[in-house]
Amino acid sequence: MIYEPDPTYWNHDVAYCIERTHKLTLDKPCIIIKIPFDRLGLDENRDQVVLSDFALREWVPHIVALNELIYNRSRPDKENGAYYCFRPTNVVLQRNASNVEVISEKWYLCLMITVQLPFRNNDKAMRMLCKMLPKEVEKFIVKFDLIKLNAACVLSKKQNRIRDWLKTSDYCAFIANGSILPRNKDDSGPLENALPFTSPEEDEVEICGLRGMGIKHGVTVITGGGYSGKSTLLDALNSAIYNHIIGDGRELVITDQSAMEISAEEGRPIKNINITPFIKWIPNGSAEQFSTDYASGSTSQAANIMEAINFGCKLLLIDEDRSATNFVIQDIKMRSLIKREPITPFTERVRELYEAVGVSSVLVIGGSGEFLSVADQIILLDNFVPKNVTQEAKKLCEPDKPRERISFTKWEIERKIITDRFSSYPQGSGTEKLIVSTMGYMMLGDEQIDIRGLYNITSPAQLAAIAFLIRKIAISNQERHILLYEKIKKALEDMEREGVDLVFSSFFPGFERWLELPRIHEVCSVLNRMKHINFGPFIARTGESDPA
Repeated sequence: MIYEPDPTYWNHDVAYCIERTHKLTLDKPCIIIKIPFDRLGLDENRDQVVLSDFALREWVPHIVALNELIYNRSRPDKENGAYYCFRPTNVVLQRNASNVEVISEKWYLCLMITVQLPFRNNDKAMRMLCKMLPKEVEKFIVKFDLIKLNAACVLSKKQNRIRDWLKTSDYCAFIANGSILPRNKDDSGPLENALPFTSPEEDEVEICGLRGMGIKHGVTVITGGGYSGKSTLLDALNSAIYNHIIGDGRELVITDQSAMEISAEEGRPIKNINITPFIKWIPNGSAEQFSTDYASGSTSQAANIMEAINFGCKLLLIDEDRSATNFVIQDIKMRSLIKREPITPFTERVRELYEAVGVSSVLVIGGSGEFLSVADQIILLDNFVPKNVTQEAKKLCEPDKPRERISFTKWEIERKIITDRFSSYPQGSGTEKLIVSTMGYMMLGDEQIDIRGLYNITSPAQLAAIAFLIRKIAISNQERHILLYEKIKKALEDMEREGVDLVFSSFFPGFERWLELPRIHEVCSVLNRMKHINFGPFIARTGESDPA
């Protein structure tokens, strides 16, 4: 019989579970602090994600206080010792840094930290772990503010009611009056003294007792002069796929949770994608099964839209400044001059996207009037003040020669991943490779994946979760062909049910210990940027689909 010591230690009724962060960092253990619900005055009916998010934010100042007690500017952390915890952004997400666990029918709030133990100073290490840390945990328990927690829960319920309303209404987004959209310098909160948002009268709606601007399904154009707040409004809508905390300024800005920001991404790889809705033909190639290791601005933006639609995206957010000009528009004079043009500009397809496949668009346009004639709603921003100018803009378009509608196209992507090189092992190596770089790259096996163009990834912790999730799918796969979308969907459901830490592995050095639950959209987007995997045509059988 092999004896395995229990790594859990108790200080009265609070448990401290000590784990190895990585085999190369034995002096930096991971500690999970488990506090009984009854010590915090909690009941079992709380929203676990909101509770965990709130508790983590309340815990961060206690870690700061601990580090202040031992700080020595003349010594690095490795010599001096330090406490670390995850510092969340202003969005509410499921994380491994804070969660709820049930042990023997008793409910616990779990807080994860890592501790750098001081080099060759066992007395200080013992003091940090056995005296200072438990003492600070007791302070956290005493100061735990149920009134603030209740306010966070009330806000979350209101946000979710608005999301539910959007699902059954004619609207895809809502911006409450009084919201503060501009960000401060470090993007940690609202800009001080910024003008509160006020909806144009024509677009004002009331949802759950709140009044604000509703953005309807269809085509919406946001326009205005330079520095008028156009991109700020789009960024607020983009970030509103997630709920925000009290005081963020955008906590009552709510967007369809399937929304994706789409831009040109010159240089990205593309494998076997139908881009014929936007690119009619490719010299010496196929636009219906388009592949390249280095896409142009127009082909990359076309591929990004086609992929987003097939991930289930129902709202595209597009900024003219981040787009390929020849992909977005082509004015009448250029149409007359260029007789053989392979690109069908987005202006030609944006209405069809909504009418044929139910995908709405919100576009920031400052330099062209091409979209005015096809828009349902046109919002003019003047120094961050919105005004509905739809009727005025439509009158400006009346003298224009009516444009002939092009025929509808095929929007589906039918393909499956061929797994010959879908592996976390570099060719010829018996050791896995998984790295997330601060320069905007992820490395998996032989892959170096450029993820700088993915604007919906909220933090390095979410990117790390994506990396570990993809690695887990790769090592567990025994098939040559994968219905990838279904595998990712199931993996995310497992993470949501059993905890985000389900995919973590301590085998890989260089990773922080923190993970945040991603959306399926970003996981699929990372996979689609791999150069060495192949996507083959997918022959559908009854009940099968793979939009990834």
